[in-house]
Amino acid sequence: MTSSTKFLITGLPGSGKTTLVEKIIAELRSEVTMSGFITREIRLEGRRLGFELRSLDGRVAILSHVDLETPYRVGKYRVDLAGFDNFLASIKFLAPEVRLVVVDEIGKMECLSDRFREIVRQLLSGPVVLLATIALHGIPFMEKIKASPVVQVFEISPANREDLGRELLARIRAKV
Repeated sequence: MTSSTKFLITGLPGSGKTTLVEKIIAELRSEVTMSGFITREIRLEGRRLGFELRSLDGRVAILSHVDLETPYRVGKYRVDLAGFDNFLASIKFLAPEVRLVVVDEIGKMECLSDRFREIVRQLLSGPVVLLATIALHGIPFMEKIKASPVVQVFEISPANREDLGRELLARIRAKV
């Protein structure tokens, strides 16, 4: 096994990145102190309206929504940048007791935040084990992260989803 402690899951939208992360969190929750967040779709009658953030300790915030009043936009979604920054400030990413940090996801919306980009930089250079999802294609900041020598990138697909989950779980357990 490699010595990397920074694990990135990439794949097409809807490929199961967040679901895989949620399974790993469920497996490790009683074994290790963790922090971070996941991103879930906001849907109404089958239509995706935006995205909400859920911290691992249960806080919820809106990241984006088609009906938000904000100048920040990615595609049809308006991004609540101030709300995202406040949400990030409430998470103990770098607390000494935290052994695993989950970031779902490193995406275009999230990268609008200077605070978020700085947190990601700190996580990549620090000792904590990082499990993050990252878009398959993205802006230069995201591409630089995927090319970093400190990370291991895993591309999820329907064919490897189950095996990848077991592999990541074993690698993370070995590092925390």
